[in-house]
Amino acid sequence: MAKGSSKLHVSEGTILHEPVMAASAAEPPLDGMMAEERRTQILKIVRSAGRVRVNELAGRFSTSAVTIRNDLNELHQRGLVLRSHGGAVLPDTILRESPVHERLKAQSDEKRRIGAMAATLIHNGETIILDSGTTTLEIARQIKKKQGLQIITNGINIAAELLDARDSQVFIVGGTVRGESASISGHFAEEMFDQFSADKLFLSGAGCDLDFGVSGANLEETMVNRAMIRIAREIILVADASKFSKRSMLRIAPLAEIDTVISDAGLDEDIQAKLRALGCNLILV
Repeated sequence: MAKGSSKLHVSEGTILHEPVMAASAAEPPLDGMMAEERRTQILKIVRSAGRVRVNELAGRFSTSAVTIRNDLNELHQRGLVLRSHGGAVLPDTILRESPVHERLKAQSDEKRRIGAMAATLIHNGETIILDSGTTTLEIARQIKKKQGLQIITNGINIAAELLDARDSQVFIVGGTVRGESASISGHFAEEMFDQFSADKLFLSGAGCDLDFGVSGANLEETMVNRAMIRIAREIILVADASKFSKRSMLRIAPLAEIDTVISDAGLDEDIQAKLRALGCNLILV
């Protein structure tokens, strides 16, 4: 993300880069903590949570919002955080879309375990949706022998994987082909999903931030994901631990709308507790 005062407006969310001002060279101790000690603690919090807010830090350290802004601006100047509206995030927490062939290689063991667990939640005769993610591709590989499934997808690679699922019916929506994600998106795809009803949606997403929710990097594909959510009775998020405390540009859904989260055992314990507090059924593999 570039520095400066430009605004990036996106659907259901705005990220605003605040102008960066130099922090004061010397600050008096606050509650026995020098400025550099406080900044070290702030950086630890950002690295743990993925993002921080000025007002929360001001309360935590019993100091003013102006002081905290100076701290965050100084950390920004050092390249340790990125300033955002009302706080800061880690430099790598705003995700860009990666080609599908790269994502297939990342966290492949975790994705296989998550896919196998997700498959146990699918029962013969159900109607399910698999989005175009690489974790949902692992689910497709695990459900070929189930009977009477009706599987709806916008994933070209998922539909291809299910060609030999003889006892199930596969529906692939029409629209614009996106080579980067091996998916189909666009207005036609949204309209087709609106004609269906599904028992379960298996959603992957690019990032999973506790405050921002599940997010994606492409506008048209995000709109298709939202159409999937509208028609599904149960929403199951399949995401390995590396996706958490990160966000992409566009919100798909807040985590409070997710019924079940399947992730791997490497998921941070604080995140686990917060997901349960949001009412999510959490399954770790």
